[in-house]
Amino acid sequence: MTTLSKQTLSHLDWLEAEAIHIMREVAGQCERPVLLFSGGKDSICMLRVAEKAFRPGKFPFPLMHIDTGHNYKEVVDFRDKRAAELGERLIVRSVEDSMKRGTVVLKSADESRNKHQAVTLLEAIAEFEFDACIGGARRDEEKARAKERVMSFRDEFGSWDPKNQRPELWSLYNARVHRGENIRAFPISNWTEMDVWQYIEREKLELPSIYFSHQRDVVMRGGAMMPVNVQLANGEILNVPKAGEEVINQTVRFRTVGDIPCTAPVLSDADTVEKIVIETATTTITERGATRLDDQTSEASMEQRKKEGYF
Repeated sequence: MTTLSKQTLSHLDWLEAEAIHIMREVAGQCERPVLLFSGGKDSICMLRVAEKAFRPGKFPFPLMHIDTGHNYKEVVDFRDKRAAELGERLIVRSVEDSMKRGTVVLKSADESRNKHQAVTLLEAIAEFEFDACIGGARRDEEKARAKERVMSFRDEFGSWDPKNQRPELWSLYNARVHRGENIRAFPISNWTEMDVWQYIEREKLELPSIYFSHQRDVVMRGGAMMPVNVQLANGEILNVPKAGEEVINQTVRFRTVGDIPCTAPVLSDADTVEKIVIETATTTITERGATRLDDQTSEASMEQRKKEGYF
């Protein structure tokens, strides 16, 4: 008599399996998908999921990063290094190129370019005729993202309508679109910040150094701790202290990374993934609530950006 053993998936195993399923659904249903990869922790997890979904073959899509030109050098360097290690094609399109074309116009030289990524993304989608963009957004990050489906339909203008979404009963996903329309797919939508860090710990994933505790000069600006005198990849210095601001050297790390003028660090002595997991378990503020100033301009700032084509 044969005894069948019952195997129970762990929480992380279940999330990983779901993400692999979603990524394969995109690859199977869409003609020209692309995986958005910034070098941040969420997209690093996405790369590992893609490896498990498609290796030993090549990914059935290229990687793409919409670079504001004001990204942290450590993250940009890591992005290029990781793509080269994987041997996958990396497409980089820059907000600065959109500025040269006149499709992006800043209100001031020091304005955050984060929201303007939507314009450059839509231009890249049109250039390569992508019909699906696979991103690392998670529902726990922000309430507008909590409204969004795993397969998020965008119209021919790249716009998201929260009232016009497709049902996803029984994890059945519909990625079909007409020419010019687009799907944004979020395989780790159901993950939390804690899940991400526990997955990084389990998979022993390498990260940019700024995720870990380090010394950095900061000032208090607009109620937030802002890094100053940040050197970009091109050697330019960003966030020069303003007159009257007191520069303090603090022990900090970044919970999330993005455009430098809108991404604040947090005080932390967590210099290992294990310590970050413990720290994440005790925090009472979401990562975007604590560190992303562009989400604090209004109650609906993220939702408005997504309606305009943002990730």
